[in-house]
Amino acid sequence: MDAVTTRHRRLLGCVVGTVLGAAVLAGCAGEPKIAIPQGIPPGPGAPVPPIDIDAPGRTADQLRDWAADQTDALGISVTALEAYGYAAAVMAQSRPECGIGWTTLAGIASVESRHGTYRGSSVAPTGDVSPQIRGIPLDGGPGVAEIPDTDGGAMDGDPVHDRAMGPLQFIPETWKRWGVDANGDGVANPDNIDDAALTAARYLCARGGDLTSEEGWRRSLMAYNLSGEYLDDVRDRAAAYSVGTRP
Repeated sequence: MDAVTTRHRRLLGCVVGTVLGAAVLAGCAGEPKIAIPQGIPPGPGAPVPPIDIDAPGRTADQLRDWAADQTDALGISVTALEAYGYAAAVMAQSRPECGIGWTTLAGIASVESRHGTYRGSSVAPTGDVSPQIRGIPLDGGPGVAEIPDTDGGAMDGDPVHDRAMGPLQFIPETWKRWGVDANGDGVANPDNIDDAALTAARYLCARGGDLTSEEGWRRSLMAYNLSGEYLDDVRDRAAAYSVGTRP
């Protein structure tokens, strides 16, 4: 990321206070109240089952049942949940000292793009998000970083200023360094939620170190976006997902 882009505040939720350090999410239709933990880092959520991360094709498909069991409660599509779970599974094997949870990736994607559905976009079974999601020009306006074009507009469609791209909102320069293919099609694509989720996980682990610690988690989120308000939004959403409910 390394950029200030448009953020989307919480659209739903019935938080009515705190009890013993946990926010209480009231059931909007008479459902039981669920206590949302307030600590940092947010909880890891439902454990990701063992999968073969080196299987051919879209290996995230192995998490179909795991994701389908949660999709309605969390308000996240099966494909997006598979992407977050797969990214966490890859990092658990390649960078076990990082300890990133899929809930953190889900919290970021919720804030950035409503899990790839911002302004009517949708996530295909392949993980591709269309129409493509692009942020505002990073032209140095109020509350916006100034980043002159770095890719000739080839990736973000803007030959004057960079724009954040895709469901996890990477700027072109960051994607060039960190982008990775996660769905097995041979292309690292910021508009594919599998690729974007694993890229975000790699970036966060590199910047934060141990994301099971408060210090490491905070450091990784502030590297992703230098905003305390952003960090709080991600934490709140990730914490809700960690206890099986939508924020």
